[in-house]
Amino acid sequence: MDRTTQSVPPTPGGKWGHALADWGGAFLYALTALLLIGGTPRATGLLRASVLTLALSLLAGLLRRRPLVALALTLTAATVVAYGAQRGDLTTDRHLVYVPVAIVFGIVVVTRTRRATAVAGAVVALVELPAVAGLAHDPYGMNGSLLVTLLTLGACGMAGLLLRERREHRAELRESEVSEALTAERLRIARELHDMVAHSIGVIAIQAGVGSRVIGTQPAEARKALDAIEATSRETLAGLRRTLVALRRAQPDGEGGHVPTGPAPGLADLDALAASLADSGVRVEVRTTGERRDLPPDIDLSVYRIVQEALTNVVRHAGGGVRARVGLDFSAEELRVEVLDDGRGMSARAGKSGFGITGMYERVSLLHGRFSAGPRPEGGFRVAAELPLPAVRTEAAR
Repeated sequence: MDRTTQSVPPTPGGKWGHALADWGGAFLYALTALLLIGGTPRATGLLRASVLTLALSLLAGLLRRRPLVALALTLTAATVVAYGAQRGDLTTDRHLVYVPVAIVFGIVVVTRTRRATAVAGAVVALVELPAVAGLAHDPYGMNGSLLVTLLTLGACGMAGLLLRERREHRAELRESEVSEALTAERLRIARELHDMVAHSIGVIAIQAGVGSRVIGTQPAEARKALDAIEATSRETLAGLRRTLVALRRAQPDGEGGHVPTGPAPGLADLDALAASLADSGVRVEVRTTGERRDLPPDIDLSVYRIVQEALTNVVRHAGGGVRARVGLDFSAEELRVEVLDDGRGMSARAGKSGFGITGMYERVSLLHGRFSAGPRPEGGFRVAAELPLPAVRTEAAR
C-alpha cells in the first residue's frame, strides 16, 4: 500500500538550533584566528594556514547555509592573522593564510548563483590581492606571493565550477528522465484507453444501428441488441474503473479492504472477445498453432489489445457479414499474431486519421517485435505482429 509522503515543515526549535550551530562555529573560528595572533608569535605562515584550514570544519553549517557569510569571515580572519604578527616577523609565507579563503570561494562557486559568485570573486580580489602585496618584503617576493594567491584562487574556482556544472548536468538528466517517463506513461495510458473504449464504442454503435432498424418489426432482435449494448457498456465501465483505480492508486476502503481492480485481459479472453462481435455481423475464428504457454503479463495484455483493435477496425470499416480469422502461432522464440478479414478493408484516409494502427505499432515496438498492417491483394485487411518470447526454463535449469 502506497502512502503519500508529506514534507514536515521546519520547527522553530530546529531553526534556532541551526542558527546556534552556525554562529557558534563562527565564534570558535574567530577565536582560533585570535589565538594564532597572540599565542604563536613565531609560527610560520604554513602552520597558520594549516590551522585555519582545519578550523573550517567549525564552519560546516555556515558553509552549507550561508557560504557568503563564511567567505567574509574567513577573508577577515586571514587578513587579521596575516597582519597581526609582530613587526619583526620576516617570514615570507604569510600569504598562505588565504588558502582557506580560496577553498570557501570554491564552495561559493558551487552553491550560489553566477551573479553572486562574480560579486564574491571581485570582493575577494579587491581585498586579498592588495593585502598579499603588502605582506611582501621585496618586489620579487610580492610577485611570487601574488602568483601563488592567484593560482590558488583560480584552482579552487575552477574546481567549484566543474562541480557546479556536473550538478547542473545531473539535474538536467533527472529532469529529462522524468519527462520521458511521464511521456511514456501518458502514451501507455492513451493506448490502453483507446484500445478499450474504441472497441466498445464500435460494438455499441453497430448494435444500436441494428436495434433501431428492427425495433418495429423484430422486437426480439432489438432486445438482443440492447442486451449486447448493456453488456458491452458494463464491461467498458468496469475497464475504465480499473484503469482509474490504478492511476489513482486507491487507498483501502472504509471497511479495511482494497478496491477490487480485477485481472488485466489476455489471451484467455480472446474467445469471449470473438463471441461479443457475433451480433455485430462479424464472425471471428480463433486458431492457435504450436505449443501454447503462459506469457508474461505485458506480452499477454499487448496481444489482447492488438487483436481487439484489429477486430474493432474490422467492425468499423469492413462492413456487415464479414469473416475474420485470428491466428496465434507459438514457437520457442516468438509468438506470431495475425488478424485477417475478407471485408472491404480500411481506406487510406481512415488509416491516417485514427490512432489504432499507431497504437498497435507502439505496443509491438515496446516489446522489440515487428509489426505490419495493410490491405490484402485478394481483398480485406491484414494485421500481423511478431513478438519475441523469453526462453522457457527447463527443470534442470531450475
